[in-house]
Amino acid sequence: MSKIKKWLIGVFVVISVAVSAGFQSDFFEVAKQIDIYTTLFKELNMYYIDEINPAKITNNAVNHMLSNLDPYTRYYDEQGVEDSRIRSTGDYGGIGAISRFKNKTLTIREILKNSPAEKAGIKPGDKIIKIGDMLVADFEGEGITALLNGLPNTTVNLQVERQNKQLNIEVTRKKIEINPVPFYTMIDAEVGYISFTTFNEKASAKVKEAFLDLKSEGMKKLIIDVRSNPGGLLNEAVKINNFFIPKDKIVVTTKAKIKKWSTVYKTKNEPLDLEIPISILVDGRSASASEILAGTLQDYDRAVVIGERSFGKGLVQRYLPLSYGAQMKITISKYYTPSGRCIQELDYTNRDDKGNIPKFSDVGRKAYKTEKGRTVYGGGGILPDVEIKKPSTTETTKVVFDSNMFFNFATNYFYANPTIEEPTKFSLNNSDYNAFRTYAAAHQSDFETSTELDFIKASKKAKEENLDGSLNTSYANLLKNIHSEKLKELDKNKEEVLSKLTEEIVKRYYYEEGVYQQKAVFDTTILEAVELLNNTSQYNKILKN
Repeated sequence: MSKIKKWLIGVFVVISVAVSAGFQSDFFEVAKQIDIYTTLFKELNMYYIDEINPAKITNNAVNHMLSNLDPYTRYYDEQGVEDSRIRSTGDYGGIGAISRFKNKTLTIREILKNSPAEKAGIKPGDKIIKIGDMLVADFEGEGITALLNGLPNTTVNLQVERQNKQLNIEVTRKKIEINPVPFYTMIDAEVGYISFTTFNEKASAKVKEAFLDLKSEGMKKLIIDVRSNPGGLLNEAVKINNFFIPKDKIVVTTKAKIKKWSTVYKTKNEPLDLEIPISILVDGRSASASEILAGTLQDYDRAVVIGERSFGKGLVQRYLPLSYGAQMKITISKYYTPSGRCIQELDYTNRDDKGNIPKFSDVGRKAYKTEKGRTVYGGGGILPDVEIKKPSTTETTKVVFDSNMFFNFATNYFYANPTIEEPTKFSLNNSDYNAFRTYAAAHQSDFETSTELDFIKASKKAKEENLDGSLNTSYANLLKNIHSEKLKELDKNKEEVLSKLTEEIVKRYYYEEGVYQQKAVFDTTILEAVELLNNTSQYNKILKN
């Protein structure tokens, strides 16, 4: 045997031993940590002074651990598994209402059109006091909402508080189907519009159905609206891209630690239409599969992307089964658009000592080329070809949108106005904004900012330590100033506030469908897309046709 062969064999053996030792070391460390947790858990259960809830402690421990990785790697107990199934399939047995559990209060936020909840007379803003014999206030987790769901044709009795009155309502559940395409229409004689809200198992079929219906009505140009669409099933994004790009084209590539999960996804079928001009609308809440759809059409110069920079989620998750019916959704890979770009914005791997997460776009965005040589960028989401400028949403405004105050104002508006104009004619004006602003000023405690909460906490601490004697007047003045500044921050986003408020109000009368009917007439981004599609030379100039 030659010296070279002996040397190569020696190197191979050393590497093999090192790899084997690495695997053994990892396995030992995992086994060690599991054993420590098991023994700790046993001792805790045996000797802790009070009774403990093993499931709750495990949930808290596991979720805290996973939260240090990224927001998408999550643990689901049996109920969580059912919730994730509903999101992916779009089917469940229930009453057809979207609810929110907060501060031990379960509030109906939205009623689905033609749902059991609608037929039973349930309204947005209703607070559920009891579900059957179960008091909502006795529950600690969001699992209470699962009691509203059940097999079709079964009944559930609800005790409801509405406008300070209590009602008893019986609802007969039925199969609820979540339509990922709540609305589509012809905006003018040639431009069709499809609103598209989630990538569940019905997504590609519903988009295809809407597209063919609009074509039969004479559509020659198309707007696809994926604003606020958080994504979903990757395969559905591949199928929808296939409607507009040729067979055997790369849509997305995933790269994982495990080779079998590194995949190149290509179009498999003949397209529906390779020529129709397309505008796709995105915003800061368009994520994941929405970005794959927009990014792929952009990379092939097949559509003009209009709106705001998208969210920037370039990570792919997979559900893995665990024991006792639980499961984990785990980030397994990153995805790359046909031009080779990954649009992931947040670098979860390199948090600093304080837990702050750096952004890839802060380092610098790498340039890539589309099929026709246009420059596009990786990292930090999809940059629109036509950007719609608007003021940045202030932190105060974000708090307002998520607050009970915002929701309650819309509820009060609904009961004060038995009817409103049809969606295509309805819009709020300056006087409506001023009324909202006055309401916000009177309900400051319903949308407290983090600064305000810290300030209140500091004041309480000063009182506990008897340091508040001379601070009371100063505290009151400072709090008054904070409240004033909050309203000024809100004013910076006046148009956005009116837009969101319009959505919330229209939804009370005309459901989700009505929201999009209103947008089709008044929404500035949709109007910009219509104008561009009707300007063929400008459209072709952007795509270098």
